[in-house]
Amino acid sequence: MAGAYLIGIIVMIVSWIVSWRLKSKFNEYSQIGLANGLSGAEIAQKMLQENGIYDVRVLSVEGMLTDHYNPQDKTVNLSADVYYGRSVAAAAVAAHECGHAVQHATAYGPLQFRSAMVPFLTISSQWMQWVILGGILLINTTTIPLAIGVALFAVTTLFSFITLPVEFDASRRALAWVQNRGVVTQREYGYAKDALWWAAMTYVVAAVGSLATLLYYVSILMGASRRSD
Repeated sequence: MAGAYLIGIIVMIVSWIVSWRLKSKFNEYSQIGLANGLSGAEIAQKMLQENGIYDVRVLSVEGMLTDHYNPQDKTVNLSADVYYGRSVAAAAVAAHECGHAVQHATAYGPLQFRSAMVPFLTISSQWMQWVILGGILLINTTTIPLAIGVALFAVTTLFSFITLPVEFDASRRALAWVQNRGVVTQREYGYAKDALWWAAMTYVVAAVGSLATLLYYVSILMGASRRSD
């Protein structure tokens, strides 16, 4: 138990550091203008078209670092700083989100699997914490509710790990395209790569955190099962 608590605290601290570092990097690279002067929206449109994708819309959405690709309605959603920005950060983020659109268009396996899990994950997330709470309250009577809750949580953990190859591959596609098409200079490429690396680390930390929490619940379940034997 104590070990699980310690791991949880460490993950929380690391998560905060990575999140802070990502925002710091984004702010830093947002101040570095692109030599070609293109905006994030223009780069997104260019990458989509050069990959033969004409049915995906590029939209501006509110918030900071709210950028995402929605496979349901085929939209690349860029925050205002990225959509209108003409910086290295805007180029990196816009190209990354279009990387997801390319994955969708080419039927990239991990993305398809991840998308197929979303409906179940949505339902699971609504009930998971309540089932786990109920399971803990009833643990001295029966371990079945807690076992169900742990199984539901395991699905969210699996989802977080499936997200990793999806995110890393989108960044790989983005960086290859901006470099091969001369969208960025060699110096700008290094900045873009650094920004996307820190963005990817947020997903790594989230996955590790989810795994640590899952193991904590598993340890409670196993302890209860041993006591009942």
